[in-house]
Amino acid sequence: MTLKTTVSKRWQTAVPAEICKKYGIKAGQKIAWLDLGSIISIIPVPADPIKTFRGSSKGMLKSLLFERKNEREKERGRK
Repeated sequence: MTLKTTVSKRWQTAVPAEICKKYGIKAGQKIAWLDLGSIISIIPVPADPIKTFRGSSKGMLKSLLFERKNEREKERGRK
């Protein structure tokens, strides 16, 4: 999807309604601008980032512990 907006003389622009609806962006919400070199990404910043990401790392922790266990076993086999 490509949507275009115009930058005003005061360096302001509007977020298209379709984008706001799709990503749940509300009036007064902060957004982060990421300069990735040749492109710019805009990311909505949740009001409570901790609450937003709470519980999302459970699988990641299990995976990390599993990988660490495998690494230790490999090291033991080399000695």
